Amino acid sequence: MTRKSESKLRAGAFASSVGAALLLAACLGVEVAQAQAIMRTPTISVPSRTPTISPSVAARAVSIDRGPRTMTTARIPSPRMGPAPVLPYARYSPNLYPSCTAPYRDADGECLAQPNAGGDGAGKSGKKSAGKGRGNNTPVALNQRIFAGEFVAEIDGALSVTEADQLARRHGLARIASENFPLIGATFGLFRITDGRPAETVRREFAADGSVRSVQPNFRYVLQDQKSSVPTEGDPAQYVLAKLRLPQAHTLAHGANVTVAVIDSGIDAKHPELANSIADNFDALGSAEGPHIHGTGIAGAIVAHARLMGSAPEARIIAIRAFGGTTGGAESSSYIILRSLNYAAEHGAQIVNMSFAGPKDAVIERAIAATAARGLVLIAAAGNAGAKSPPLYPAANPNVIAVSATDQQDKLFTASNRGNYIALAAPGVDIFLPAPEGKYQMTSGTSFSAAYVSGVAALLLERNYALKPEALRMTLAKTARDLGSPGRDDLFGDGEADAFAAVMAVPADSATPVAAASGTTKREDGQPRRDEPGIRAIEQPSLSSADDKSTIFQADRPAAR
Repeated sequence: MTRKSESKLRAGAFASSVGAALLLAACLGVEVAQAQAIMRTPTISVPSRTPTISPSVAARAVSIDRGPRTMTTARIPSPRMGPAPVLPYARYSPNLYPSCTAPYRDADGECLAQPNAGGDGAGKSGKKSAGKGRGNNTPVALNQRIFAGEFVAEIDGALSVTEADQLARRHGLARIASENFPLIGATFGLFRITDGRPAETVRREFAADGSVRSVQPNFRYVLQDQKSSVPTEGDPAQYVLAKLRLPQAHTLAHGANVTVAVIDSGIDAKHPELANSIADNFDALGSAEGPHIHGTGIAGAIVAHARLMGSAPEARIIAIRAFGGTTGGAESSSYIILRSLNYAAEHGAQIVNMSFAGPKDAVIERAIAATAARGLVLIAAAGNAGAKSPPLYPAANPNVIAVSATDQQDKLFTASNRGNYIALAAPGVDIFLPAPEGKYQMTSGTSFSAAYVSGVAALLLERNYALKPEALRMTLAKTARDLGSPGRDDLFGDGEADAFAAVMAVPADSATPVAAASGTTKREDGQPRRDEPGIRAIEQPSLSSADDKSTIFQADRPAAR
């Protein structure tokens, strides 16, 4: 009994001491669990459901619910779950050319991909990296802009096919195609790496060969439309007709005897809207694909003449298939675009519609300069990569009329590119157009804005066949309906095209031909040119300043914007 009593006394004393310690801690305000948390990384409470990423945002960090916070004495950064991926291109989908953020652009605004650092991490990029250890993540961005392992090279035109093949084999390449291009007076070939060597090594060695004049990647181009809804039957209203004042313009011209080359995907020449409008076909791909929804819609925006109405219903179309694929994301390349421009220039096109976008491309820049020098009018979609995108080409080329897109309320299309290279705007949101197999579609994109302006250009050329490209550009700019901030801006350029005002401003064929005084097709900044003497080619009415733009044809315009 004595031993049992002693055990009970000892247990009671121990319990009393523990209780006293706990009571003292409580009185002093010490939170035992929190004090332990300060010494270690806080536990992350992950909810049972998987965190979701909003589909409307291209790249967003996922926020994880960490449970209720109880620690107030110190703030400890949460542990990283791994290195954040570097995404120089904010987003990319089959119908959007990739854009990128400012740290990943060069002096020309072009997106850059950091070189692969390799397995040892020793590689360095031309620009400071946003973080260390990320070199292996960025080369994916470059692959979005080019066809991997392919080069477009200018070679000695005296080489035979056999000699060109031998040239390729000497450098571990296969010649895919080659031909002479009269447009630029040179022979170009398309080559592909066959031995698995790094592309930059092959490019340097190939460029050093005496039979090679220049070498560049085979750049990727994509059509500039938003995903279309399922094609449907019907005859919906076209708000674009009123916006561009096409019914009034068609009392004066319909685009007769004017040829527009449409460099795009396949066109359904059998569609009732396009009947008897396709004057020529050229498949630059050498493919056997059927009609495509994008190319058919572009042709319809220009020449539709059944249930719908295009901007130049009597124009002739040269249908040039340069984009392959059965979806809205049909793609093309530098070499194919070069073939297409060469065909358009060699087969009587007066206007070239280019509703696609890609990077700055030396070969295509050269071809566009040569095309413009022949007096062709070049019109392109501004691009659908959004407000943060760098300039996209060919729209940003100074010889090209770049067109952004507006909606029925004259607001800028959200995805439309911005920039000082934008020349005009035209409707491009919820546009009703023909689709393959006799159907119709409702679609959006700067592609269709450019097509409508191509048709308006055809009206001007019918009105005066001698109209030079620079004078045509000035006519469109000076008669445009101002949108946004007064005067020229980076969203709408000189404003929304006005077909009727433009046609009225051009003297008919019997009058003195209109020509730009400078005799050049190169576009310069709009504001300085308006005040320069001697370049005002259009004399009815006088449009010598930005203020004049808002006063002409007021009788035909709404009282207020």
